[in-house]
Amino acid sequence: MSEAPAKKRIAILISGRGSNMLALAAGVRQGEIPNAEIAIVISDQAAADGLLKATELGIETLVIERGGRNRKEHDRQIVSELRIRQIDLVCLAGYLRVLSPDFIEAYRGRILNIHPSLLPSFPGLNAQKQALEHGAKTSGCTVHYVDETLDGGPIVARREVPVYADDNVETLSARILIEEHKLYPEAVTSVLATVGVS
Repeated sequence: MSEAPAKKRIAILISGRGSNMLALAAGVRQGEIPNAEIAIVISDQAAADGLLKATELGIETLVIERGGRNRKEHDRQIVSELRIRQIDLVCLAGYLRVLSPDFIEAYRGRILNIHPSLLPSFPGLNAQKQALEHGAKTSGCTVHYVDETLDGGPIVARREVPVYADDNVETLSARILIEEHKLYPEAVTSVLATVGVS
């Protein structure tokens, strides 16, 4: 009888509430993301609400604050912890720091981010506000590989939502977030099929 294949090990980086982290964790738990486990949730913010939620799910958590260090030094510590845990895929879920080139090189092709716009339109912060100010008729969310560009890495998947005439940032953000929670697990599943186990 052949052994079951080793589970792909996912790390999730958060800075806040971790709603996309919860969507990924649910996807793993329910078998929508097969043959995978959330090995650790790391935050650069000790007060991030998502840490408690991850702990309640039995997921290991770790706080690695910047603490006056430069980005390279901070990221070096995170990469060290990821390597100790033999992480196969890194998922950014509301992680509000730009990764250093060294981090990207260490996990090139194995870092995903979800962004609340239809990239390449409206990269960077306040994407929903950008879409409204531009008069966009549709918006949505994009899962993409992280590279050295700002939200410019290769696109994995996108999902559209309509923009209504009476939308504001809050209503549009809420509509996009619903789709983010569906899209991210689907994208992770497709990417993990191409990622070798560490």
